[in-house]
Amino acid sequence: MSSGLEVEATVCATLPPPMKKASLKKLQSSPIRARPVTEEILSDSLKTVLQIERNVVGGGGEMPIDDGDDSRVDPRVKINRGIVLGKNMHESSLEIREPEMDDEVTGEMDAHMAAVLARYRKTLVERTKFHLGYPYNLDFDYGALSQLQRFSINNLGDPFIESNYGVHSRQFEVGVLNWFARLWELEKDEYWGYITNCGTEGNLHGILVGREVLPDGILYASRDSHYSVFKAARMYRMEAVKVDTLISGEIDCTDLQRKLTEGRDKPAILNVNIGTTVKGAVDDLDTILKILKDVGYTEDRFYIHVDGALFGLMMPFVKKAPKVTFKKPIGSVSVSGHKFIGCPMPCGVLITRMKHINALSRNVEYLASRDATIMGSRNGHAPIFLWYTLNRKGYRGFQKEVQHCIRNAHYLNDRLRKVNFGVLLNELSSTVVFERPEDEAFVHKWQLACQGKIAHVIVMPSVTVEKLDLFVEGLIEARKHSFADGNVIVPCIAEEIGHQNCACSLHRYGLLTTPLKNATQIGSHENQLTFK
Repeated sequence: MSSGLEVEATVCATLPPPMKKASLKKLQSSPIRARPVTEEILSDSLKTVLQIERNVVGGGGEMPIDDGDDSRVDPRVKINRGIVLGKNMHESSLEIREPEMDDEVTGEMDAHMAAVLARYRKTLVERTKFHLGYPYNLDFDYGALSQLQRFSINNLGDPFIESNYGVHSRQFEVGVLNWFARLWELEKDEYWGYITNCGTEGNLHGILVGREVLPDGILYASRDSHYSVFKAARMYRMEAVKVDTLISGEIDCTDLQRKLTEGRDKPAILNVNIGTTVKGAVDDLDTILKILKDVGYTEDRFYIHVDGALFGLMMPFVKKAPKVTFKKPIGSVSVSGHKFIGCPMPCGVLITRMKHINALSRNVEYLASRDATIMGSRNGHAPIFLWYTLNRKGYRGFQKEVQHCIRNAHYLNDRLRKVNFGVLLNELSSTVVFERPEDEAFVHKWQLACQGKIAHVIVMPSVTVEKLDLFVEGLIEARKHSFADGNVIVPCIAEEIGHQNCACSLHRYGLLTTPLKNATQIGSHENQLTFK
């Protein structure tokens, strides 16, 4: 019987030169066949690549493919990629087997499961070595907490009101919440919050509170906001307005003012990003507050939720960073616990004002507690993990890790520029944006997050200079192999990262000299940043 680790994976369709238009269309309409992949190369299995079309910038017409040589594409060529989806996991699911009648004697099932878990652990070790595209701090050791894994710890209900279920960790949870309330300058008797199951739940809750406080409010969020923000609008049947963004990924305050003016007959519920998903951009909270005042919104007619999933916990430790604080008229803040802090399970923290939560909460006799959270049962282990890390590192420990991340992000930025890659690195950010590699195997190996023509690396505390060097060397080789004759032509990604940051032949010499707001240009801003 198959162990379940011998799977079939869908592989990339490659175009053998020469390729005429008719042949290309025939290939695009043909099904992509699957072939078996052995366990040894399971971690390098490729993703399904959907249709790629090449259009000339400004022309709108198809790029003629009359000699089959893609290496000679003009740098002005614009590549419109389809979404690249991962393999179908039905093909590699692990079967649930019924134990044999004599299994207690033979131990066959235990041996089978031990073998599966050993192979899985080997895969985890291998995949963790090559992890750069997603914001997870993998540098943690919670061995001391293994003694608690045998308990079913559940914090169902309100964290501040003990329920009838006695196996909980509320004392740890409230300790963690108090730490974050101090960080964001909100007194104990003025805040309410809880530890969520993920960053998305924090956004769902913050926007729900805004909707309950202002039932007919319009949700405003930038196009670069996390997808969970617009998911909330769909779930709650809210009117939502997408606001344009700058090249940096920051919300376009001019467009925001125009749209707030158009909708000023209704209250405003705003999502403000402290680090956008793809570019790590920070929305200007102070400017947004000024716009609200200028347009005529009083504080009782707007609600601001701050999505600080990753950078919400980094920015307080950088002196020049804009301050996120409840001393400003914001309604809620959420961060992820498994990202910068580092936790082996997804979790997050949501803090809001006590005065708002009464609009949402209901007492539940069955629990002997209050229902004010999105989920009913809540992971009681997560608060213990967060409490453990906050105690071990403290403010000084996080300050050092923030400094480490930003310095290494600038190191990667500089290295990529030196080898002629277009790069965008927003000030205050550790997200380094560059051209999307053509080699999907390389993308999969390093687990890069991609969007259109760009990809990014998020430099976390667990990312070393040595890992970044290894990545850059591999990226150079992957780019070189994408051109049949070895002559690399740098693609134009000016629309995605700005003309000043693009390395194509049209932009590499700085033909456009207008500074890009909040984004690193040629060279590094590292020396301009100071840390608390």
